[in-house]
Amino acid sequence: MTTPAAVAFGYCGFFCTMETLNQSLFLWLNAPEHPSAAVLALALFCAKYLILALPLVLVLGWLRGSPGTRQAMLAAAVAAGLGLAVSGLIGQLWPHPRPFVTGIGHTLLAHAPTASFPSNHLTLWWCVALSLLLHPATRTLGAGLALWGLPIAWARIYVGVHYPLDMLGAALLALVLALLCRYALASALLRLYELLMPLHLRLFAPGIRRGWVRR
Repeated sequence: MTTPAAVAFGYCGFFCTMETLNQSLFLWLNAPEHPSAAVLALALFCAKYLILALPLVLVLGWLRGSPGTRQAMLAAAVAAGLGLAVSGLIGQLWPHPRPFVTGIGHTLLAHAPTASFPSNHLTLWWCVALSLLLHPATRTLGAGLALWGLPIAWARIYVGVHYPLDMLGAALLALVLALLCRYALASALLRLYELLMPLHLRLFAPGIRRGWVRR
């Protein structure tokens, strides 16, 4: 018979093994002591600035997109908001330290010592990407954004602010929330879209008349 102590010991062994693997992968992907200037510049750009593309995609998709595209953008925005909320809750319940907090590897980007798991950065990115991927009107865009999440994930590890498992956790959380918004919350999001459209027509009436914003 399996005793509670044996189960606890098994879980402890599993998490210790995963943490060892996590740190080993981090040290493999993390920047060396004297990184190439070109690689470092690329990593900093991906780690800090690519995320700025998301609001641009969402805003342009809403203003210029078809009704199907707008509904996809709304679902992506809701998924992203839920992602940040759930990611923050996980960080509060299990405050896993970032690599630089425990003195592991090389840190090339200043960051607050907040919980590392899951990555808020990649949770936000992949919530939007996977939500768009699940909608027929934005499938190609979503696939492209999902792939662009990979260099961002690499960059956040390379500059020393995240572990690899932080990225895996972000991807899994984003997938769950994207599926939730696409299917379980579909009717509620459609109703929200219908409520927002009259506001859209009033707010953007000048742009609609000039053809800058789609009706």
